[in-house]
Amino acid sequence: MSNPLWQPTQDQIRQSNMVAFMAQVTERWGLDVHDTDALHAFSIESREKFWQSVRDFTQIQAKTWGETVLVDGDKMPGAKWFPEAKLNFAENMLGRRDDADAMVFWGEDKVKRRLSFLEVHEKVSVLAQALRDLGVEPGDRIGGYLPNAPETIVAMLAASSLGAVWSSCSPDFGVTGVLDRLGQIEPRVMFVTDGYHYNGKRHNSLAKATEIAAGLPSVEKVVIIPYGDQPVKLGAAEGAVLYDDFVQGFGPAEIDFAQLPFDHPLYILFSSGTTGAPKCIVHSQGGALFKHASEQVLHCDIKSNDRVFFFTTCGWMMWNWLASVMATGATLLLYDGSPFYPSPAVLFDYADAEGMTLFGTSAKFIDALSKAAQEPAKTHDLSTLKMFCSTGSPLAPEGFDYVYEKIKKDVHLVSFSGGTDIMGCFCGGDPTKPVWRGEIQAPMLGVAVDVFDENGASIREAKGDLVCTKAFPSMPVGFWGDDDGSRYHAAYFEIFPNVWTHGDYVEITDHGGMIIYGRSDATLNPGGVRIGTAEIYRQVEKLDEVNEGIVIGQEWGNDVRVVLFVVLKEGLELTDALIKKIKDQVRANCTPRHVPEIVIQVADIPRTKSGKITELAVRDIVHGRKIKNAEALANPEALDLYRDLEALRS
Repeated sequence: MSNPLWQPTQDQIRQSNMVAFMAQVTERWGLDVHDTDALHAFSIESREKFWQSVRDFTQIQAKTWGETVLVDGDKMPGAKWFPEAKLNFAENMLGRRDDADAMVFWGEDKVKRRLSFLEVHEKVSVLAQALRDLGVEPGDRIGGYLPNAPETIVAMLAASSLGAVWSSCSPDFGVTGVLDRLGQIEPRVMFVTDGYHYNGKRHNSLAKATEIAAGLPSVEKVVIIPYGDQPVKLGAAEGAVLYDDFVQGFGPAEIDFAQLPFDHPLYILFSSGTTGAPKCIVHSQGGALFKHASEQVLHCDIKSNDRVFFFTTCGWMMWNWLASVMATGATLLLYDGSPFYPSPAVLFDYADAEGMTLFGTSAKFIDALSKAAQEPAKTHDLSTLKMFCSTGSPLAPEGFDYVYEKIKKDVHLVSFSGGTDIMGCFCGGDPTKPVWRGEIQAPMLGVAVDVFDENGASIREAKGDLVCTKAFPSMPVGFWGDDDGSRYHAAYFEIFPNVWTHGDYVEITDHGGMIIYGRSDATLNPGGVRIGTAEIYRQVEKLDEVNEGIVIGQEWGNDVRVVLFVVLKEGLELTDALIKKIKDQVRANCTPRHVPEIVIQVADIPRTKSGKITELAVRDIVHGRKIKNAEALANPEALDLYRDLEALRS
């Protein structure tokens, strides 16, 4: 057996939050929880005791918890957590009030600033008063069309302090894409920016924001948050006001936090929307608190002296995840703009400048760094960096190699997987366990993760559907507007009754970790054999000539044939020799069934706003089906590259 890529030292294990938590569980419940396998078993078999332990260890605050932890725990959906509790999400985020950095912000090379914990508390207090004066009440929706800046988190916290529900899109979204999302939930107030920076250029967004506000008749007030030092022209937005004018007359004070039920809506997040109107996924304040506390404090070992970064926009659920780090008292390192401007080293410059301890990004960013031949280990110090996190899509084994060879050899690499659906992860890191090449380390505590075959039988060391067999706190409250729950039920519970089917095609390894092979709904079925798309990508993207690929199954001759589209290095053309090289690479490292029957060169690959490639949209275009929501894509024009291709007609 090969050796692990990383192994925690005994000191690292001993000093981890996970070990301290295990000791507390052992003492409190009279158990022998000696390792994280035993802890995970406890978290599933004794869910009520486990989540009480998480609450107390991470010091989640409530006005009252009540006597009951779980009602109808055998129902999924239908379970109710802490049904008697009264609490407030924002109150749990704002416990620290001193002059230490709460947030540091870089907007490419144009804007740099920082806010202390005291300043954040004061800004939330002032904005909450202004919103209350406007008449905002619990349950009202507040929309954001904003960059990943401190004011965005302040606006979210001010809204949640009142019990309002926050929902946001990043300002690179087009007008239709925002209206498709926020139009469904009817916000009363919109926070927008006048512009943002990307790739060194300023993009004005006030005209789009004005059009969006005009398309949302529910909006009573548009609050403009300036980005940078350019003067803002209010334009024609009805009810528009500059942020400073909106809060004028209010001063810092104690915040009157609304005390609300555990399952009171906190966020509305949106599915990618590439196969129809985006689903409006409603998440609870209690679910967010408990899920993120378990992941951040235990699995990511975040402590109050840490400085935590995740490259995200506020249109991706990792923004919501990052915002919750405030509850730990750690510092948030926020970045908005291109991760390659003014150079591919900018995020590592940020890491050194601010003493970053956790660096979070996407698997695609890691692949792009590798393709760009970046070697941060040679050019940067990175001595403070303890954990490097990857999500968004499966991290290929070569991505693991790259991190340890070219970024930092003694960093804890955490690949994790979950999604917008649960506002967190099903599997991720474990600070007490080794990292094995190509594997996610462990299931997350408190989630009964399993792998089912098509008959609903649990399987090991074989590929199947990722499922969860017991209810957990961060399951959605439901979908907005889905009054009878039918859409919610159809999304997760239709395949296996009373079991959450997540839609990932996965395998549990002999180490107890997990390998993700792609989305189940994008799984290829040539000859009736299921193939995960990620397996093909891992091989194709090893080739120096290939920048990226996207693969689909094309219905052909009463079967499915595998079609691979590739973006090549600049200046290269797809020759017969290169096609053979690609096919040989796949055949040698996968199986003959993985080998694409057709390989086609394209100039671009369509992807969602969060950077995920959209296999389903490409598949629909190839089959002549209408794309119901091209606005969900960051580059919808790329779809035209796949329409009516001569090569796919024979």
